[in-house]
Amino acid sequence: MDDQGQYAKLFNELDSQALITLGIVVGSAIVLIIASQRGLNWLANRLHGQVRFRVFALVPLTRLIILIVALAIAVPIIVEPSLRNMVTLLGAIGLAIGFAMKDYVSSLIAGVVSAVELPYRPGDWVRIEDTYGEVKHVGMRTVEVQTPDDDLVAVPHLKLWDTAIYNANNGGTSLQCVASFYLHPEHEAGWVRKALRDVALTSAYLKFDEPIIVVAEEKPWGTHYRIRAYPVDPRQQFLFITDLTVRGKAVLSEAGVTPALLPPDAALDAHGAENR
Repeated sequence: MDDQGQYAKLFNELDSQALITLGIVVGSAIVLIIASQRGLNWLANRLHGQVRFRVFALVPLTRLIILIVALAIAVPIIVEPSLRNMVTLLGAIGLAIGFAMKDYVSSLIAGVVSAVELPYRPGDWVRIEDTYGEVKHVGMRTVEVQTPDDDLVAVPHLKLWDTAIYNANNGGTSLQCVASFYLHPEHEAGWVRKALRDVALTSAYLKFDEPIIVVAEEKPWGTHYRIRAYPVDPRQQFLFITDLTVRGKAVLSEAGVTPALLPPDAALDAHGAENR
């Protein structure tokens, strides 16, 4: 059999009816993806708690399902649906993509993996390398993270393969916040722990069904206290930390507790401890 005959057996003849069908399939897929993404985001932004995160998680999964269905309809229209033809076509496409778009395709594959494993979803607060913020959108190639400085950072899913991803709330509404206090060693530790716990208990942002822990760690320059508690909404974390810090300093100052004077190297160590 000559090459022309093999080519004819691999691809179907695309008449006007086939082209119209392909156009309808592609157009419908695009419309459905846009509509589902906007509709689910609109719905999720009007919900609260665990339900909000579950609706957000449906966005990438819905998009993936629409793409798979569209491909399942479109490919048999273009290619003669036989096992040999499918294997030949997929092999040729895979080889070409492997050489020309290795990194891009790796990010797409990682995007599919992220839609299944859900290492992050819209509404999660994540740290990927030096980027920390709230996941706003999970695309096929990148995840968009909005930082506390209101920057929108697009992080390729390719980071999944070789980078640790820290997820602060993992699809839930519980996100631990830490407020630090550095005190001179001459003070009553038991009273300070109780006072800092009371500061957390009286915060308007506190989530009461989560534990409050006050940790004390002795250092050469004094004592490092950390309040570990949870805000009602992860989006309130910075307001919560600010509230704990301002009112905690006021209570300690009124009681005559002296803050520690940190040397430069100790200040750097303390900053690193806050990030742990």
